[in-house]
Amino acid sequence: EVQLVESGGGLVETGGSLRLSCAASGFTFDDYTISWFRQAPGKEREGVSCMSGKDNSEYYADSAEGRFIISGDHTRNTVFLRMNSLKPEDTAVYYCAVHKDYPTCPVPDYVDMNYWGKGTLVAVSS
Repeated sequence: EVQLVESGGGLVETGGSLRLSCAASGFTFDDYTISWFRQAPGKEREGVSCMSGKDNSEYYADSAEGRFIISGDHTRNTVFLRMNSLKPEDTAVYYCAVHKDYPTCPVPDYVDMNYWGKGTLVAVSS
């Protein structure tokens, strides 16, 4: 059974950092394309970052570029999202999701991801 479990969210002050984790089971993340999304209250879901084991590509949304870093630990089958210089507008529930077949990053909005985690809440105080 494929499972994704996010952790690492919390309350942080503006300018602070957090590292989110997405622990994968039932598959090896190296074989798939994994994305981080976020959804703030009253807003549409936004793709934040992506890494693909299929072509070793990475992607960052403009809002994340230069502040967020996606990485993976093969021994733990876990993908991380290091978030630095956090802003109040980064407040959202963050989700990781996997696409088994899409060969590169980013995965277009019209493509449905195969598996989703339940999310972890990030709150940035001003």
